[in-house]
Amino acid sequence: MPELPEVETARSLIADQALHRTIVAVDDADTYVTRPHAPGQLRDALVGRTFTAVRRRGKTMWMETSGEEGDPSPGPELGIHLGMAGRIVVTAPGGKATEGGGPWRQDAQPRKPEWDRVTIEFADGGRLALFDKRRLGRVRLNPDVSTLGPDAEEITEEQFRRLFSKGTIAVKARLLDQSKIAGVGNLLADEALWQARINPAAPVNSLRPEDVDRLYRALQAALESAAANGGAHTGEVIPFRHEGARCPRCGAEMKHGTVGGRSTWWCSREQA
Repeated sequence: MPELPEVETARSLIADQALHRTIVAVDDADTYVTRPHAPGQLRDALVGRTFTAVRRRGKTMWMETSGEEGDPSPGPELGIHLGMAGRIVVTAPGGKATEGGGPWRQDAQPRKPEWDRVTIEFADGGRLALFDKRRLGRVRLNPDVSTLGPDAEEITEEQFRRLFSKGTIAVKARLLDQSKIAGVGNLLADEALWQARINPAAPVNSLRPEDVDRLYRALQAALESAAANGGAHTGEVIPFRHEGARCPRCGAEMKHGTVGGRSTWWCSREQA
């Protein structure tokens, strides 16, 4: 599933190529992806406007829009959630398409037009589309982000310490709780905990202050590395999350279990 770095790639693409282009048409007929909106509701809300900014908190992304002609007040926000494998495709006026977002690779499978779940046409002839073969993405107006915690890239060390100072919940489960810290998914959590040499099932209140500080630094490093290298799947321990694998750092057996309802891998020696 796309995690914070992949969603940031999509956000950056929209910021670079889709802002300030007048919207002239919207195909929002896929009522599953655009629920609870009826067909035409996104079109009626967006046609004639432009995207003026694109924001992200954790894995949630939304675009701000301009007001209607003669009205300086902003228009509605358009939220896009990439789901498990969604990608944003932005086409330039000349027809060149650029993609950003989830793990789909152009060399792995052809892109079919029917997999473009929502498309937004611009006056210059280009367009923006949510490409989603698995149809698990979501597009909706005025998404509610009030339940999300601080973004994982922006959370301060002091905020992080408070989150990991009390409670008996497993440390990995706390990392994955989007209401506490937004943007950490399964791969990033395993990578950060491995880097910090912390058992993913350890209760939060069992961590020493130095453990929490080490985890904070490991998470920030994992986010930076994932952004630079193409996504959370590029983490150092990620290729070793399978049966029979050994820790790339010490050679001990990699262990597997379920923590916080998610499949989890850790080093049997350094994260015991």
